[in-house]
Amino acid sequence: QVQLVESGGGSVRAGGSLTLSCATSGFPSDIYCTGWFRQAPGKEREGVARHWLVNGRSKFTGYADSVKGRFNISQAGNVVYLEMNSLKPEDTARYYCGARSGACTSAVSAFNYWGQGTEVSVSS
Repeated sequence: QVQLVESGGGSVRAGGSLTLSCATSGFPSDIYCTGWFRQAPGKEREGVARHWLVNGRSKFTGYADSVKGRFNISQAGNVVYLEMNSLKPEDTARYYCGARSGACTSAVSAFNYWGQGTEVSVSS
């Protein structure tokens, strides 16, 4: 059974940094995609960054335009990280780690495993 557990959220001022972690376990194969998503109050969940791991090697990373150059997704062992720099108030949201077996897509609906989320709040 795939399990995802996020940690690392918090409150920062604009311009600050946070790093989120997602501990993963239980993937049925060595080809899977993990992603970070966020959902602000009253808004739909949106993709932030995704990472495709194939047989233990990073094959692809992708970012939403709104975070390119500021956020970095990486994986070390079974932990997927989201390093967030130059944070803006509009980055405030609940951040979720998602995963799916197979190819890496940006479509939120394609991800079928989810963590419980962690809150990020950025003040101006």
